Amino acid sequence: MAALVSPQVRANPYPLFGQMREGARVAKLTETFALVTGFAEATQLLGSQDFGHPEPEKIVHGDPAQHDDPDHPVDAQGRVVRAFLSLNPPDHTRLRGLVAKAFNRRVVEGLTPRIEELVADSIGQAIEQGEADLMSALAVPLPVAVISEMLGVPLADRERFAAWSTAMARALDPAALLPPEVAEAIAGPAQAARREFIAYFRDLAAERRRNPADDLLSRLVTVSDEDGDRLSEGELLVTLTMLLVAGHETTTNLIGNGVLALLRHPDQYTALARDETLIDGAIEETLRYDPPVQLTQRTVLTDTTLGGVDLPAGASAIVLIGAANRDPQAHPDPDTFDITRTPNRHLAFGHGVHFCLGAPLARLEARIALRELARRAPKLTLAGDPDWARTVTLRGLASLPVTLN
Repeated sequence: MAALVSPQVRANPYPLFGQMREGARVAKLTETFALVTGFAEATQLLGSQDFGHPEPEKIVHGDPAQHDDPDHPVDAQGRVVRAFLSLNPPDHTRLRGLVAKAFNRRVVEGLTPRIEELVADSIGQAIEQGEADLMSALAVPLPVAVISEMLGVPLADRERFAAWSTAMARALDPAALLPPEVAEAIAGPAQAARREFIAYFRDLAAERRRNPADDLLSRLVTVSDEDGDRLSEGELLVTLTMLLVAGHETTTNLIGNGVLALLRHPDQYTALARDETLIDGAIEETLRYDPPVQLTQRTVLTDTTLGGVDLPAGASAIVLIGAANRDPQAHPDPDTFDITRTPNRHLAFGHGVHFCLGAPLARLEARIALRELARRAPKLTLAGDPDWARTVTLRGLASLPVTLN
């Protein structure tokens, strides 16, 4: 597992993933830790109620109303408030349902004209320069602008927004995969970023309660279900934290990984430039071939068996999405990048009750970005070696030098 953080593996983890999968599709590394690399086994795990997350820790004894630690919001039972991504039903069902009422498909589709405008401006500037780092020119600023505008964040604050997101995203890597000194170096900046983010949005949410605007934050502040249930302040703040990282980092990686895969397979990029109807296939193949989220973790909630391997309650299981997506039992010729591949089932957005709520927005942003690139820069080429970001859970590029002819 330590090999996953090496620069060589970070540049191309898929040969190692293949070796792991061939060794054991479900590998029980210790009595309480397993690694899942097979597509069928990963799909079963993610869709099963036998796997989930530990219950939130109760940290307040007595009256939760007396607890006022901004770093650890608590619910009415005195438990640490967590984003619904890290909860089991029925808590997950309740929170996700409330957020989905505010962050629905109609809201996402309404962003199309603005995303097209942002993409056109970014690509136009890059074309004028002739060469660019496509990450800093397009893949990073686009999702930041979109999620910032959705939440009503002022333009002047967006650089801080992006810095918070990057710091918190690095902390998503499981500590078991990192050398202790690396994990410690990541934890401090991530905690500081989260503290600053929560303080910022605590004030902005209060302003939206006084003066609602036409933005997602205002909708989240006021959203309620049929019984009048609403998000508590703690639930609102952790939800916003999740939306920032999920809405920024993963979409940035999807755009960068997609462009790199296309440029490394110029026949596929040429095909897309000639036929824009291939764009949806290009996005889905990127998600399968080089997914922005490489792994996810679950806890075994009850004694169970997966892929013939007995797993005890309380054990941890890591699903290597990048390995499962290239399982030859699920995809013929899985190491070939083919934007016409059909069918194309993958686990890039998860599976089951935790399927990514932001998938429609990520797909929309990537679709517009890659389509516009192919349309306006049909002879786009690499201008040097790309540089990969130093993360394991999220896979993406730090830089992508290109020439725009």
